[in-house]
Amino acid sequence: MAQPERNERQRLRPAPLLFEPSEAAADPEHFFDLESMEDPKELLARATELTLAFRAATDRAVEFQAVAAAQLADPRRFDRLTAADIAERAEWTEDYAKKMIEFGRSLINDPAP
Repeated sequence: MAQPERNERQRLRPAPLLFEPSEAAADPEHFFDLESMEDPKELLARATELTLAFRAATDRAVEFQAVAAAQLADPRRFDRLTAADIAERAEWTEDYAKKMIEFGRSLINDPAP
């Protein structure tokens, strides 16, 4: 992921993800109250906000995964894990784990402003 692209996404402040009450989350038809919106303009706006928020949350979570993978693979750790071990824990392929370790190292060595 290119650094300018990451900075651009970080500047976007999508709608916050609000946790739904457990009774609402248990209803499979319920999704952030979108099903109750009758105005299509309002529905489109809120659904778009949620889409952007989920994308931003996914990107951020992937960055945390990469940092954790890099930390676990750090050769200075006495209990370091191999890429294969990390892949198994995260349910990745070993090649993907290696890429995530490198990505995590780049994030650790060059954190965004």
